[in-house]
Amino acid sequence: MVRLPALDHAVISVRDRMDEAVEVYRELGFRLTPRGRHSLGSINHLAVFGDSYLELIGYEPGAETVRPEILTAPLGFNALVLATADADATRDALLQRGVAADPPLEFSRPVEIAGARRDARFRTVRPAGEAPPFGRLYFCQHVTRELVWREEWLTHANGAASITRAVIASSEPRLSARYFARLFGAGAARAVEGGFDVALANARVEIVDAALLAARYGDAMPDPEGRSDFLAVLGLRARKNRVVPAGAAMNVCLEFTID
Repeated sequence: MVRLPALDHAVISVRDRMDEAVEVYRELGFRLTPRGRHSLGSINHLAVFGDSYLELIGYEPGAETVRPEILTAPLGFNALVLATADADATRDALLQRGVAADPPLEFSRPVEIAGARRDARFRTVRPAGEAPPFGRLYFCQHVTRELVWREEWLTHANGAASITRAVIASSEPRLSARYFARLFGAGAARAVEGGFDVALANARVEIVDAALLAARYGDAMPDPEGRSDFLAVLGLRARKNRVVPAGAAMNVCLEFTID
């Protein structure tokens, strides 16, 4: 059986509409962290859960320096970030499997804790070469976990407690499944009716035929903005079942479920 890493966080691109996104997600019942400013040239807010988090990422209107992948990202759910305790070891493991990977990228953002400034530091590893059909996927090592997973940020008015699933809408599910197999081995993506299922350590990635997914979610689906494959639905465990249409959540469909 293939052992896969855990989901570290799900990234929702809001481009230069961060103020609007913050208002929307607070109205949806998420407790958001104070605005972060990365040394790479992006801004963010997090909704932190027990073992993962949702990240709203964008850039200041008129900013002179913006990360290229943030500047050009389509609005909505556009990246899966997997957890690693050691970015160097993860890169080595990818290279051993024949997967090209860039050297770890180090960056930070200031965090104010009890009136004192600290730097939350990260090291990320990105597979090189063939990009995933559905958006972005990379690995993140938290050098200072204690500055992200803080007790005062873990409770949310909507009851959201964890990310349970990410759903990819695909015109050809086998292509996205092949990407996971390339990273983790042939058993990483299991064929199921209508697509494939990838069992991460703490969540599932479902790769579903786009027409079937559209039939299931109807008007709640995101605008694909011309993409044939895209991250469409983010599932969260909460106190009650409900679906928030993409039109009310910055172009990602949010599905809250009790279990």
